[in-house]
Amino acid sequence: MKYHVTIFLMILSAACASRGNRKDPAALISQKDSAAVWIPLKKAGVATELRLPAQLAAWQEVSIFPKINGYVKKVFVDIGSEVRSGQMLMELEAPESLDATARARERFAQARAVYSIDRENYSRLLEASATEGAVSPQDLSTARSRMQADSALANSERMGWQLQQNLQDYLRVTAPFSGVITERNVFPGTLVSAESKDRPMLQLKEVDHLRLQVDVPEASAGNLRTGDTISFFTNAFPGKKMMGRISRRSMNVNLQFRSERMEADVDNRDGMLQPGMYADVILYSPGSRLAFSVPRSSLVVSTEGKYVIKSAGQREISVPVITGNETKEFVEIFGDLKEGDLVKLKANEDVKE
Repeated sequence: MKYHVTIFLMILSAACASRGNRKDPAALISQKDSAAVWIPLKKAGVATELRLPAQLAAWQEVSIFPKINGYVKKVFVDIGSEVRSGQMLMELEAPESLDATARARERFAQARAVYSIDRENYSRLLEASATEGAVSPQDLSTARSRMQADSALANSERMGWQLQQNLQDYLRVTAPFSGVITERNVFPGTLVSAESKDRPMLQLKEVDHLRLQVDVPEASAGNLRTGDTISFFTNAFPGKKMMGRISRRSMNVNLQFRSERMEADVDNRDGMLQPGMYADVILYSPGSRLAFSVPRSSLVVSTEGKYVIKSAGQREISVPVITGNETKEFVEIFGDLKEGDLVKLKANEDVKE
């Protein structure tokens, strides 16, 4: 019996000794995580997709106001009417304008008759002056001056008559371009005034082509070029992906929102889209070739700003950086860094200077 107890105690003692020499796996993991891991910097942009709010606008639009005072005689279009360039939209009437045109025509006829008499008189005096002493030089000069003055008056009256005729043309309102009538505020008999700018008589928009307007943040605008393809979605057609190309850039940064306005042309000959629609634009940003790409864990964001921890021999220094494109894993950084510098993979605010 004592022999078996002794053997059991010896086995138990050996097992305890063996366990005491074995390292705890949790302790090994803890030591590995606490060890500093450094990664070399390499220039590489971070490609990402930006989701930005945008809106669709008409290719061109115009608010039609009256040029002269008058009454609406006829309206040939209504909301939703498709019109062609030069098509007559409405007709106005202005009796006072007709009277003014007639008076201007009579004044011109009278001035022209006076000028004709003075010209004939001057011509006769000039012919008689060929005989020495027949006409005094002063009489000839006076006749010439009177003829020139009446000529200028006749020209002035002619221009006044033409002006009144041109105003008559404004009584016929035509479409400056092809499009759709989107607003109508007058009906036959409505008194319209050239001085009133509260509401237009008609609103015309060209909708065969639309402008997709989007404000791109300053940090991403520099990576985009004219001709780049963008995709967008609208609330009216959820899930339907549409495409466009950047056609214009404002080349100006809005000081309030730090963004640049860009426009893409959208073909809308099928009439599916409408001006004023809200859109979500998906922009592909390839990233900057001058940026360094680092894991997000290498970037420290604190009250002092954004920085990375760089290895400088036996020391660690914090280097302030500016960020660019970002994804869930990586971020672009710009700062006083060069390719090959070592930065800490898992950085925090504790820097061993």
